[in-house]
Formats: sequence, C-alpha cells, structure tokens
Amino acid sequence: MLTQGVVVKVYGGFYYIRAGNAVWECVLRGRFRIGQQRVLVGDNVEFIIQNERSGIVETVFPRRNALLRPRVVNVEQAVIVLATRNPYPNPLLLDRFLIQAKDAGIRAYIVFNKIDLGTGEVQELAAMYGKIGYSVFLTSAKEKTGTDKLREILSNGITVLAGPSGVGKSSLLNAVSPGLMLKTGAISGKAGTGRHTTRHVELLPLSEGGFVADTPGFSKLGLPEVDRVELAGLFPEFEPYIYACQFTGCLHMQEPGCAVKEALQAGEISSMRYKNYLRLLNEIAGRERRYLK
Repeated sequence: MLTQGVVVKVYGGFYYIRAGNAVWECVLRGRFRIGQQRVLVGDNVEFIIQNERSGIVETVFPRRNALLRPRVVNVEQAVIVLATRNPYPNPLLLDRFLIQAKDAGIRAYIVFNKIDLGTGEVQELAAMYGKIGYSVFLTSAKEKTGTDKLREILSNGITVLAGPSGVGKSSLLNAVSPGLMLKTGAISGKAGTGRHTTRHVELLPLSEGGFVADTPGFSKLGLPEVDRVELAGLFPEFEPYIYACQFTGCLHMQEPGCAVKEALQAGEISSMRYKNYLRLLNEIAGRERRYLK
C-alpha cells in the first residue's frame, strides 16, 4: 500500500518516515541508491508499507527549499537561538545563520535565551535586529518565560531550531513541548560552550502541531554559494540602497558614490553589521580565489 509521509530522521542507512502518528523504518528503492538524488530530512515521500514497522521509499516529491547546514529541506521558518551568556552571543555566527535562511527564502526569527542570567548587551542587539525587520524574542527556558509565543511559531510547518552549543535549544523545546523530554547538557567551564546533546538532525513532532528540527550545535558555519556582489542582498537593511550606488556591482567598500556607505555614515546601517558584512565578503573573496586555482 502506498502511503505519503515526511522523512523525520536519516540514520545508519535507514529513513524514518512519519505518516500520521506512526513512524516506519524504510530503505530506498534501488534507483535512489544509485542515482544522484539524496533523500533528506524534511523530504515529502511516498512509500510502500511492508509491515507495521518497515517500508520502501518509492517517490520523493519536489522540494520547496533546502538548507545546507543543518541539512533540512521544505523548511517553513528558522528559529535561531543564542544565549544572553554562557555562552555569550556571537553576532557574526548569528549573521551567518540569517544569511543562509534568507538565501533559502526562509523566514527567520531570533531568540535570546537565558534571560534569567541577565540581559546585558542583548537588549541592544535585540533592538538593532528588530529595527532591521527581524522578530526577536527574549526567553528563559529555565523559568518558562517568553515560551508561549515561541510555541505558537513552532506550530506552523517545519521549523529549524539552530544555534551554537550550550544556548539551551533542547531546554527550550522541553519548555515548549514537555512531552519531548530531550536530553540537555551542561556548560563546559573551560570554554563556556555547551556539550553536544543533539547528535543528528531529526524532525520532532510537537503537541501543538508542526515539526521542529533539533540540530547539532555549531561553532562555525559556512556561507551559501553566493558571489561577492550577491552578498549585500542578503542583508535586508542594505537592500534599499544597493541600486542607488553609482556603480553596478559595487561591493560597498571604498567605491565612490556608494549609497550603502552613505547610509552607514548616517547611522541607518549598524556598524557592527557592516563589519560582519566585510568579514563575510573577504571570506567569499578567498573562496573565489581558491576556485580559480
């Protein structure tokens, strides 16, 4: 019997597919194993049920979008979690996540967790990203503060919950949906970073509806395959000025007549975000040089 479902986990050569309230451990039909198409978490598939626990994947339906890392497809939105401290927020890492989400056409939300430890510089960061147009939430998984709105957001489609280790992603999910009972980890005192408590990408069904991809923590995240000119378009606050620059292909560095630099000097663009843009631009330039060798 052919049944439609969603791939919720890929592990050890098996594909775990949820249809309704049941999960089947499936293998791929031979044409998928020898072909170029990979079946990924989030794929909508059609499979043959062999018995009450296993099946064979017959069809993989077209994808709406795909994230490179975490490797998830058909994502509705991304919730990017940082901590107010332990570990302290890393705006450059946050911008990497935001760029990847925008490049994939995925709406992004920002969560600053652990407000029970204090907010400090996070209030300024939250205001800055809110001004750009991102929805920002302050939460405490420990005290279950600010989790109601997060629960509402997560009930819609597939959500990627991403962020570095130790920020409390699993704790937040436990606060939002206690039935998950996810394992949480302590913070390493030496480095101030978290121990990995999530080892692989897995879609978790939530009691309010929707799936959330609980993902391994990241300390370094690559960039999508964009060139230097395209990068500025992934910064929403740059967009109103890009086409007002004097030169087509302006990289917004030292070029004369650069509307982005004028907006920066006028305080319309955050100097921190601009510095992160330059760092990422330099990273892309290095990647392009390697390609030419």
